[in-house]
Amino acid sequence: MELKRVVVTGLGAITPIGKNVSDYWDGLIRGENGAAPITHFDTSKHKTKFACEIKAYDAREYFDRKEVRKVDAYAQYGIIAADEAVKDSGLDTADVDKNRIGVIWASGIGGLGTFHDEISAFALGDGTPRINPFFIPKMIADIAAGHISIIHGFRGPNFATVSACASSANALCDSYNYIRLGKADAFITGGSEAAVTNVGVGGFNAMHAISTRNDDPKTASRPFDKDRDGFVMGEGGGGLVFEELEHALARGAKIYAEVAGAGLSGDAFHMTAPHPDGLGAYLCMKAALEDAGMTTADIQHINTHGTSTPVGDVIEPKAIVNLFGEHAYNININSTKSMVGHLLGGAGAVEAIAALLAVKNDIIPPTINHFTDDPEIDNKLNFTFHKAQKRTVHAALSNTFGFGGHNASIIFKKFIQ
Repeated sequence: MELKRVVVTGLGAITPIGKNVSDYWDGLIRGENGAAPITHFDTSKHKTKFACEIKAYDAREYFDRKEVRKVDAYAQYGIIAADEAVKDSGLDTADVDKNRIGVIWASGIGGLGTFHDEISAFALGDGTPRINPFFIPKMIADIAAGHISIIHGFRGPNFATVSACASSANALCDSYNYIRLGKADAFITGGSEAAVTNVGVGGFNAMHAISTRNDDPKTASRPFDKDRDGFVMGEGGGGLVFEELEHALARGAKIYAEVAGAGLSGDAFHMTAPHPDGLGAYLCMKAALEDAGMTTADIQHINTHGTSTPVGDVIEPKAIVNLFGEHAYNININSTKSMVGHLLGGAGAVEAIAALLAVKNDIIPPTINHFTDDPEIDNKLNFTFHKAQKRTVHAALSNTFGFGGHNASIIFKKFIQ
């Protein structure tokens, strides 16, 4: 069976440094930082008092009052990012078969804010279950995919992927595979998260997973730095339109890049910690290269998972060197989490957008907030510290790893007809 070629024809994003793709990309290239004191709730009793929130977000700019009550913030972000991607692609006006356009949209957690609010109200009551009728449909992790499908009338395969922080990268991989197998013409795919909540921050604090650098939030997300102390929570989402090549060409769609390959693996090691030798990361990157029919020499850029955690930031560079060998030192490596924080289930999508725009524009966004080399990390690698770097990027790989040992890598390359 001859596999179909898959290209990217639309992008959408709502992030802590930009509420559309253009602003997000410009912010990345400038090295803009999205961290600031949390405004969503009272942090006086929390160990961490900052996050990368979406700035000046007002749901009423996007939804009417009734819709705001029915849709959790994570799904709102998903709808916004998907809507931008669909409009960018032209699928909303093109003469297309909507029975063959699907939606695979991810969230690692779903409606955490809704869950907290409803359970808190119940716990403070007299035991009578006075539950909001929208509680369940607001909370569930698949509902964003449902909303996107309903809004745009897309009746192809429709579901959510949930694999912690790898969730939206898994959504991209699944969309790619469905299209190249001929099961659909296009997918709106990506992910979103809205976990900067009382219990979200409290839960990650309890795990000692997030930074407590309250005196200097702007420098708290410092991937690969010796003094990193955990990731910074982010929120928002990213959406991409994956489309079968001939379908895109037939309707005259613009093409950002081609999806070259995807790889998945499991660490089979620990509930939250990565494999100490980076085996899962190695396997999924290797699988993506093999799927793309590429060698290690074909990659110029890797957007790493790079969370700013003590263990993870040692493991991933180790896996890169183990797989790429000497060529690893010719690759521009970066972590966009240094700017937008960690969007959890939305991370894979917003980082994939950054990686493919690096391919399109031949410029690598920086890793900001580097102050001190870590002797446990191979510092001969080019982490693109401080400033964006221009270079020709024929192909880029984006890594995303999640609690439970879920690993996903996806490769984008310049489109050549």
